[in-house]
Amino acid sequence: MTAPSPDESVRPLERGLAVLRAMAADPSPRQRPSDLARETGLARSTVDRVATTLVRLGLLRSDGRDLLLTPRVMGFGNAYLASCGLPEALTPHALALADRLDESVSIAVPDQDGVRFITQAPRRRSMAVSFRIGDLLPAERCAPGALFATRWTEAERDRWLTRRRTDPLDSGFPAVPRRTGTGDDRRAEAAVIEADSIETGSIEAGSIKAGSIEADFEERVRTARETGLSVDDQLIEPGLVAVALPVRDPSGATVCALSVVSHTSRHTATSLAQHALPRMRATVDAMEHALSRQTPPPPPPDTVAAFDSSLKEELGSGFLQSLARGLDVLRALGSRRGAMSLADTARATGLPRATARRALITLQHLGYAAAEPDGYRLLPRVMDLGFARLSQLTTAQIARPHLAALVAQVHESASVAVLDGDDIRYVARVTASRIMRVDITVGTRFPAYATSMGRVLLAALPEPERLDHLRRVALHRITPHTKATVPALARALAAAAGDGWALVDQELEEGLCSVAVPVTDDHGRVIAAANVALPASRGTADRIHDTVLPPLREAARRIGADLAEVARFTGSRIR
Repeated sequence: MTAPSPDESVRPLERGLAVLRAMAADPSPRQRPSDLARETGLARSTVDRVATTLVRLGLLRSDGRDLLLTPRVMGFGNAYLASCGLPEALTPHALALADRLDESVSIAVPDQDGVRFITQAPRRRSMAVSFRIGDLLPAERCAPGALFATRWTEAERDRWLTRRRTDPLDSGFPAVPRRTGTGDDRRAEAAVIEADSIETGSIEAGSIKAGSIEADFEERVRTARETGLSVDDQLIEPGLVAVALPVRDPSGATVCALSVVSHTSRHTATSLAQHALPRMRATVDAMEHALSRQTPPPPPPDTVAAFDSSLKEELGSGFLQSLARGLDVLRALGSRRGAMSLADTARATGLPRATARRALITLQHLGYAAAEPDGYRLLPRVMDLGFARLSQLTTAQIARPHLAALVAQVHESASVAVLDGDDIRYVARVTASRIMRVDITVGTRFPAYATSMGRVLLAALPEPERLDHLRRVALHRITPHTKATVPALARALAAAAGDGWALVDQELEEGLCSVAVPVTDDHGRVIAAANVALPASRGTADRIHDTVLPPLREAARRIGADLAEVARFTGSRIR
């Protein structure tokens, strides 16, 4: 049963997070306001105001009557991962262990009575683990859960038992298969009957039946307490085995668990433990040493990017300012490692202390933040807001909405491409609705030297690589306009590097011109290129410079920002 909201809670923030949570939990990436009203129990008019606010904040995108989460929502999960400091300190060790063992490795943290993945180092096999960063598992169905349960208080154990009675089939954990069928699943179905008996009072609520899933888990918890390790012998699904060890911070508290996962086609649970434990223990030692050497967190920033206050003036009552401010507070908690004081939070967001305090109380009530002696810290529960789903977005899915907005503005086709050897390869494209248009599809390849995107990408290479490309590539005069000599191409690349954009006029195909700009990550590195292509009859240099280049640059900036948000802790690459 959900606890009542504190008197000081910010109701619009509660409602906004409820909408985001419902969007993230639904199997379909698209939702309509009427669906969200039904799922959240909110009035349709309230959902409309929440959705309007979230769209203007860039967290939702409207597509006709549908709403979709945008990659910016991952910023909340990224805020937690940054503030806890664990991925930064421990992921390199997990990756190295996966290479040494040639098995999948993960790092997980406790999340109430569940287990949340914060790092994944999978192996590419036909039978491989498909869990994502941000996925939540029931504590009783994975190896780390027993380790974390050794430190549960009586209240935490009771919460777990309550969840087991109210959701015996694990329907609240979409990352794992629901319990249906035989074996443990029959025991889960029996638990449904037991839950009904508890409701009628014929069974005491605190009892655990011998041979039940709960009894088995408590036995594994006792074993984990005695041995300091935990084994998962096909608890999640047949064929999946794992072994886990706790990782402790300098105070001795267990902050996460290191797991190695395999398949019964390669190992039994026992043979996996024998194979992996020596190297796992060495890795845990290295991880704990890394945590002990973490430098104290720097002072929090004076300001964190806040919502545009003019939105309230523009939209009036249609814009929920208290929701926007509360989300600013959530993001601000991720601007430094560890807890953040009320005074620092207020300063970082530019909000009055009373306003920041109410937002923090709301986040604490919802389970997204915890109060500590030195302030508030984010909890892994914020990763419920779509992190796992959004982490799987492809480059095309990320870029296409921005390309579509660009095409609607300039009325010409737009694309994103990457350098692939000596060619460019199109990874996203939106075409303009014209009778005469440039007809190119995703996956198309062209010689980099003869295209605007290729020149932007080649210009961004370190000078030795650029010179090597010029020496190596056979230049052909594709059209009478193609720059097909090394000196001419070198000058074109130097101009592209200096100007930050490139224009190619009928060098790839007569009658076709295109302009391109780089797409950069959050470190300023060029990771792709975006272009607008148009018939030469509509593409005078002045028109392109004045009317096409500015919106193209803005679209490239937005694409780069979204790609960086998705890749920040997932390591996603353009594909």
